[in-house]
Amino acid sequence: MINENILGTPKAQPRVKAFSRGGKAGVFTPKTADSWRKTVEIALKRHADKNLSGAIQVELNFYFARPKSHFRTGKFSHIMKDDAPRHHLKKPDLDNLAKLPLDVLTKMRYFSDDSQVVNLLVTKEYADIFDEGMRIVTKVL
Repeated sequence: MINENILGTPKAQPRVKAFSRGGKAGVFTPKTADSWRKTVEIALKRHADKNLSGAIQVELNFYFARPKSHFRTGKFSHIMKDDAPRHHLKKPDLDNLAKLPLDVLTKMRYFSDDSQVVNLLVTKEYADIFDEGMRIVTKVL
């Protein structure tokens, strides 16, 4: 079982991009999430090579820093505005956020394949209580 808090700015798994150069077609994966992927790999390193079998439940909670515009100004700059949104409704998309840690767990052989995940709970919210980053909890069912 994993129960870890990983600090950093969560990034979504980028989609594969297609290109054409000199009449030849190709694909590549943008490197926009490489630093977040490395952070997740390092934090979960001790869970490598467990090769769990059977059904797995994964809970992923992503926490994002609030933008400065959510706070008052001047000497009250530490107080949030009354109309500041409660939920994180901006990009990255929730489904794309979940792909990266599941891919990392597969690559490090925590389980054979992320198809073993039968119950996936993913949330994203502002880091009002927790630090910016991700909380991951796994459980064998």
